[in-house]
Amino acid sequence: MAPKNILLVIADDLGKYVGAYGCKSVNTPNLDKLASEGTRFDLAFASTASCSGSRSTLYTGLHTHENGQYGLNIFRTHFQTFPHIETAPLLFNHAGYKTGIIGKIHVGPDAVYPWEHREESESRDVAWVADRAEAFFGTATKEEKPFFLTVGYVDPHRDITTRGKFGNEGDYDSRVTTIDISPDDVEVPDWLTDLPETRQELAEYYKAIHRTDVGVGLLLEALERQGLKDSTLVVFLSDNGPPFINAKTTLYDAGTCLPLLVRKPGQAAGVVNPNMISWIDLLPTFLDWAGLPLDYSTRSGRGTSHQTPGGGYGEESTSLRSPPRLGRSFLSLIERSDILGKDQWQHEVFGSHTFHELHNYWPTRVLRTRRYKYHRNIAWRLDFPFASDLYASYTFEGIRNTADPVIGRRPLKNYLFRPSEELFDLENDPDEVTNLAVDPAHKDLLAELRLQLEQWQQKTHDMWLVRDGCSLEMVQRYGKDGLVLPDRFDIDADKPGLDGVTLLKNIEDPVLQKLFS
Repeated sequence: MAPKNILLVIADDLGKYVGAYGCKSVNTPNLDKLASEGTRFDLAFASTASCSGSRSTLYTGLHTHENGQYGLNIFRTHFQTFPHIETAPLLFNHAGYKTGIIGKIHVGPDAVYPWEHREESESRDVAWVADRAEAFFGTATKEEKPFFLTVGYVDPHRDITTRGKFGNEGDYDSRVTTIDISPDDVEVPDWLTDLPETRQELAEYYKAIHRTDVGVGLLLEALERQGLKDSTLVVFLSDNGPPFINAKTTLYDAGTCLPLLVRKPGQAAGVVNPNMISWIDLLPTFLDWAGLPLDYSTRSGRGTSHQTPGGGYGEESTSLRSPPRLGRSFLSLIERSDILGKDQWQHEVFGSHTFHELHNYWPTRVLRTRRYKYHRNIAWRLDFPFASDLYASYTFEGIRNTADPVIGRRPLKNYLFRPSEELFDLENDPDEVTNLAVDPAHKDLLAELRLQLEQWQQKTHDMWLVRDGCSLEMVQRYGKDGLVLPDRFDIDADKPGLDGVTLLKNIEDPVLQKLFS
């Protein structure tokens, strides 16, 4: 039997700037070819729009508030995945696969992500990456082992040491071709402001996207040269949306609705799939492809929670186990071009964002249905923070210096200061500008989506499920001693008392009632 190999290719900050997704001005022939040979998913979503957090969801099948990778894996922040979490390299090592990663890693600690072969590099020389991948393919073949290789491109991320650059001034292998793109020829998306600074940065961005595409072509040629095309599931995606304000670090669709191209050996070609996929569905799909149970574990049994019996989170111990993975395998959906019914597949995805760098604390949880988007902005009283590379960008400099600063159609003031809840009709407002949460006509829909999101937060033991500004996960242990919380998001500094306030134990949601009954 041929081995069931897996090749996961991750672009950094790509978004849907791909020809196959309708971007006519960008040059991506290799990605377009991959889409024509396999399946293009049009509604595929990252759980969070931040590099480390998003990658952790791919490798764990868990949202960031479950796996602990709350923000960027930077030494000084110490945001890292919990030590008891079972990750893809751990699971596939245990299953007898040869696991490897080449290029950008950006999750930690190393012991939690024990790739057998590890070549971490920030190089944008995609020819070098392809050569190293081909060497890995050859070794796996000699060892007669199925492989799971992740290739993490640095492109098309901004060059973080300069303003407005995207690594286009590097000295690369001659196989890495370049393009010349005029700022006049780029496509400025509706969620960005069309300014000279924006166009100039997009022109540089396009060059980095082209380099990504060249790398994908070289990589897939190496796979075929090694005779592995017909035994390898190929998945291409991005960790989050484009590195521009109003996309990356936000849970708006510009930051989370991303490219997902899948090529399964023997499948029908050129499929366009309209079903909703979450990045937490990737690990279950890989397990399914490998013929492993979706709840596969390195341990004999699986825990249902890492919560202590008394409620709340107690002291950590070596007995902690990974939470159950809630994602589903989409392997059987790959060749579908129709929308499956709700009884067959999900019609909603959830998102969880807490940190980006260090000062970028702005926790948000989101529920996205096929038509509507509900944002619960937990720390809404704080200004929305800028990632340092976006703050330093010429695009933002151009926006802030206009007479009436807007980001796309969103006033800059509305970007910085957002309410506790946002509700958008994506059918009529795809850029998520008109907040329907304040519209009485949408009161019932708002309540329905709020309840659905909070039940998911409770199910995933989200410490950012709050009442009166306090984490329910942390204070529920005091319920047995008579602590009662009001059913409101934030404490009212003018009227902090409980007289005349609806209490949590009196609401209709049985899940939240149970916490404080």
